[in-house]
Formats: sequence, C-alpha cells, structure tokens
Amino acid sequence: MSKHLFATIVTATAVAANNRGEGDGSTLSTLQKITRGNDQYTTISAEAIRWGLREYLQNSHAEATNRTFDPDKDQYNFKNESFDAKAFIDDDLFGFMDAKKGSDNKDATTKRRGALEVSRAISLDPYWGDVAFGSKGGTKGKTSIHSTEVHCTAYQYTIALTPESLKKPERAALALDAIGAVRHVGGNHARFLYDFRPESIVIRVTEDPSPWIMDSFKRMGDTVGCPKLLRLVEVGDVAASELIVAGEIADTPYGGQLSKLGVKVFRGVKEAIAAAKNLLKTEVAA
Repeated sequence: MSKHLFATIVTATAVAANNRGEGDGSTLSTLQKITRGNDQYTTISAEAIRWGLREYLQNSHAEATNRTFDPDKDQYNFKNESFDAKAFIDDDLFGFMDAKKGSDNKDATTKRRGALEVSRAISLDPYWGDVAFGSKGGTKGKTSIHSTEVHCTAYQYTIALTPESLKKPERAALALDAIGAVRHVGGNHARFLYDFRPESIVIRVTEDPSPWIMDSFKRMGDTVGCPKLLRLVEVGDVAASELIVAGEIADTPYGGQLSKLGVKVFRGVKEAIAAAKNLLKTEVAA
C-alpha cells in the first residue's frame, strides 16, 4: 500500500496583518476571516502558504526550481514555460496549469495536479476587531489616513503528500525542509514580518489515506495543547508508531502523555523533521 505523509503545524504567536501590497483605494486593510461557533477567526489561504514554500525552494534550490519571483520587477520568471515535473521540484510538488488554445481552437491545456496539498491556516485565537491606525502628512491633497486590522495569534494548518505520486519521491523530504523554514506568506509588498515556522508540529507517516491529525492543536490558557491528538492515540484511531511530535508541545503535559503512549516526541522541531526525513528515506528505499 502507498505511504502517505501528513503534518499539522502550529506557528509561533505573533502580530499578523494584511501584506497584500498596494491598496485598492480603501482606507482599511482587512484580514480574511471565518466564523467558528460564535466567534470569528482570521485565516490565511493555502495559496499564500504555498507562496512561502516556493520562496524557500527558490532560495535554497534555485537551479532545480522552475518558477522564481523577482521582487525588483514584481514578476515571475520561468526556466521552462512548458513545465517539467521531472526536472523541477516546484512543478513536481505544486503542479501547474498552462491554459492555451491550440491552432485548431481545441483546448490545449497542459496541467498537473499538485502532489502537495495544503489547507487554509486558521488562527488559534478569536479575532476581537483590533485595528491599527496610521496617517501620512503632507501638502493638501497628499495626506493619507488608513487603518489596518491586526491579530496577535498563532496559526494552524495541515499538509498532505503521497511521495510515490511525485516524479522523484525523495522530494518529499524537501517539502519537510520548506515547512521548517517558511518566512513569508502571500508575497507581494511585505509590510509585516510574521514568523510562520513551526512552533509545534505533528508528523504522521502512514498507509491510512486520511490524515486524522488536522486541527490537532488548541489554545490552552497561555500555551498550546493537543487534546484531540492525545485522544486519537489513546483510542487507537492513530497508531503511536506513526507519529512524530515536536516543539514546545513537548514541554507540556501532552508531550509527556504522548511519549508514555509510544509516540516519538522531540523538543526540537528540526530534530523531528530530520527523523521524519530518515523515515521517508527508509520507506522510499523499501
């Protein structure tokens, strides 16, 4: 059976704000939001996270990345506009679509579904409407007044990948490297810096096609816990041997309880990612 890689990441807590760049004339820069229960939470799109993962590949594996972003010209450049999933890491992991019409007016679309699936990131904390106010003085007609929605929170998201669906299965390890080193999300004019690397992470390598570990983390007072994940392991829905848990969660009672149940628990996220990469290497070799 196929082996699948799943990971749920919770970021550090920081102040998030819109970084979409040039405004559309509105004086309020808004955050995307969803409603859960009776509260609103802020959210970051999967496309924005994928941008951050692409940026990592561009900076660390430029020679094997097809699509690169030039911030000076504010444009993307391609090594091969026809795409090549075997030659390029990003074409393999993220897929592509080139929608063109052939000379005979038939659909000549070239496309590949992205092997790496990314969920939306959802804030751990409700959004209570915090807004930062700013203004710029000048001569008459040159002044500006603007407001920016801000949210001090951590974000949680999940990725899914089946290594054998890649042209080069060993590239699954590069996806883990990218997750551990995401700096920006969304791209464009980065007015705000938000640390999007994992503060805590749960990784699952399994034959089960369903992740089960989505939405594992929950705000518990001033820290983060994982009661849902603990229950899944206790009742046997997720085997302890399939899991690697790491980060600040290791220093909470949940980390100790998971360790007693047989889950591999690391205090360091980078150590856990290295362990997961070694596990994937063994699976690919097998």
